[in-house]
Amino acid sequence: MDGTASQLFEALDLTGTFVFAVAGGFRGTRHGLDLLGVLVLAVVTGVGGGLIRDMLIGATPAASLADERYLIICLVGGIVAFLAAGRVAQQWNKVMIADAVGLGVFAAIGAAKASAFGLGPVGVMGMAALTATGGGVIRDVLVGEIPAVIRHDFYATAALIGGAVFLAVEWVGFSNAWAIWSTSLIVTGLRFWAMAGNLRLPTAGVVAE
Repeated sequence: MDGTASQLFEALDLTGTFVFAVAGGFRGTRHGLDLLGVLVLAVVTGVGGGLIRDMLIGATPAASLADERYLIICLVGGIVAFLAAGRVAQQWNKVMIADAVGLGVFAAIGAAKASAFGLGPVGVMGMAALTATGGGVIRDVLVGEIPAVIRHDFYATAALIGGAVFLAVEWVGFSNAWAIWSTSLIVTGLRFWAMAGNLRLPTAGVVAE
């Protein structure tokens, strides 16, 4: 990946981290948490998936700890959510658009890092999904909710597909940069499609008594 493309991808990564952090912090305000609670949710949502991924594959120190810009950005996102919760709610559609871009970037980063550490196809797809959705799962568990990624919406599925896209592009023989950008664009596009059409995976249709 050349310098310009690398800088653009890094900017998207940081932007995605900020948006995820704002969304996590906003969830905290909806549950009436204090400032510390909001900041905790912002941090775990922004970098939680990457932290778990790096621990699982043995990449230490974790990327978000080696580069403290990520933690700082998460804290800023949490403060924004805490101080401007009303405005965040009013601009939620724009937040979700940026969230879709972040999903694509995070899925690509997860797949690329898993591939670099020699994981197989299942591992690459799993790390793509974990990087993109792990923080949100931790956030939901902390506030006592069933994680949204396993309850509804075409979100984690898009990230899993992204992992498969990364593998396919690498298998064809394209460069790592092509694989990363292809994954990011396709996952983001899938997420936009799901948002526009309210696309969801089917459920069993059985409700426990």
